[in-house]
Amino acid sequence: MTTVRLPLFPLNSVLFPGLVLPLNVFEERYRAMMRELLKTPEDEPRRFAVVAIRDGHEVAPSAPGMPDPTALPDRGPLAGFGADPVKAFHKVGCVADAATIRERADGSFEVLATGTSRVRLLSVDASGPFLTAELETLPEEPGDEAAPLAEGVLRSFRQYQKRLAGARERSLATGAELPDEPGVVSYLVAAAMMLDTPSKQRLLQAPDTASRLRDELKLLRSETAIIRNLPSLPASELTRGPMSLN
Repeated sequence: MTTVRLPLFPLNSVLFPGLVLPLNVFEERYRAMMRELLKTPEDEPRRFAVVAIRDGHEVAPSAPGMPDPTALPDRGPLAGFGADPVKAFHKVGCVADAATIRERADGSFEVLATGTSRVRLLSVDASGPFLTAELETLPEEPGDEAAPLAEGVLRSFRQYQKRLAGARERSLATGAELPDEPGVVSYLVAAAMMLDTPSKQRLLQAPDTASRLRDELKLLRSETAIIRNLPSLPASELTRGPMSLN
């Protein structure tokens, strides 16, 4: 088992390998993380791990809350996640490589990172100014019949795109514009589909590429049928996640 220790950035969304992740970093615990990452030489990867939040809040409360309006908000790296952060986060996440970390005049950061590889969360350390985690690297196994499954997923995905864009009569993508490597297809489609966090998390932690593609094929057929009468839904960008406000 290969393990690595990295800064941990919990989000209310799932990061997939290949997905571009923009971050607006303003909480002090994550500012401290970015200041630490900036100490890494520019020619080396500035890596941190992203995990989806199972139970907790991406942004810690900054004012007295309910039910006691006088109660002071939690502070520190664990704020909003409870006493046992391992239970607050999903167990499988993704390593992110920060290509851009730009500090603003007010001390906040604009960050642009890209998901690289899956990891399993083993333990969380809250003793420092930000969370760090011991992580096990997860291999990407192809599984059985990944290539033909990828072809079927791409066909269904094109129909799904058309329904989202309300463009039944025009093609939004040709085969040349989409990848054909099964692993890349599986993550691209998982990131692009309009799904809730538990569904995306299930796709991220699939045991192999073929299993992920099988699940995606079922989801695509189901979702396309659901939105058949809702042609005005906007299409999403394929490899870019929404801006996260940490």
